[in-house]
Amino acid sequence: MAIIKILHTLFGIFGNITGLFLFLAPMITFKRVIMNKSTEQFSGIPYVMTLLNCLLSTWYGLPFVSPNNMLVSIINGTGAGLEAFYVLVFLIFAPKKEKAKISGILFVVLSIFSTVALVSMLALHGNKRKVFSGFAAAIFSIIMYGSPLSIMRLVIKTKSVEYMPFFLSLFVFLCGTSWFVYGLLGKDPYIAVPNGVGSLLGTAQLILYAIYKENKGQSKKGEEDGRVEMELEKPYEKKIPNTQNGDAKA
Repeated sequence: MAIIKILHTLFGIFGNITGLFLFLAPMITFKRVIMNKSTEQFSGIPYVMTLLNCLLSTWYGLPFVSPNNMLVSIINGTGAGLEAFYVLVFLIFAPKKEKAKISGILFVVLSIFSTVALVSMLALHGNKRKVFSGFAAAIFSIIMYGSPLSIMRLVIKTKSVEYMPFFLSLFVFLCGTSWFVYGLLGKDPYIAVPNGVGSLLGTAQLILYAIYKENKGQSKKGEEDGRVEMELEKPYEKKIPNTQNGDAKA
């Protein structure tokens, strides 16, 4: 039991480290956005969804909701701050139509988090509070990790990894795997399941990168008009863990 507790803590710490790198990965992209004063072909949807995941996972990890998961709250609270910054930058430089779209989604995201937090605090107690909050966090952790699927489709279509940075994919894999093991050791399905999904998707991204890495920046002619979904990435910027990602996922 003592060994399991030590391993549980160690994987949580490693998950925090990889989660932080995952949340910081988009800094390069947003440096480009700020310098060009344009969001170009990028979309801010994954960042808004990752923000929701981080907020819900931070809530889930709090002691009065889920005991012994404070490491989950620490990394996701940090991630929430970073994702809020990314969303703000996107709103500043996005075209008017895209700005309205992301603002609407952001309103929905904040409404969902507020509802979950209020219901769990005022109407639920004990294990019911944990189950309700954990289920909500797990669902959106999976959504966060799944947000790069559109980019993976684009990679296959254009045979180019220009919009799928290697280190982002690497940290999606490392973060998802770390929190998956953390969840298993802690017997917490709300952390293990979504991060297991994140680990698998991170593996798929790395495989695609290995296949098409020689074609980086060489999208097929006539197939460059599709909108590209920006990643976490999670980290799906946790997942973060997913309740942890993180896009760090827990």
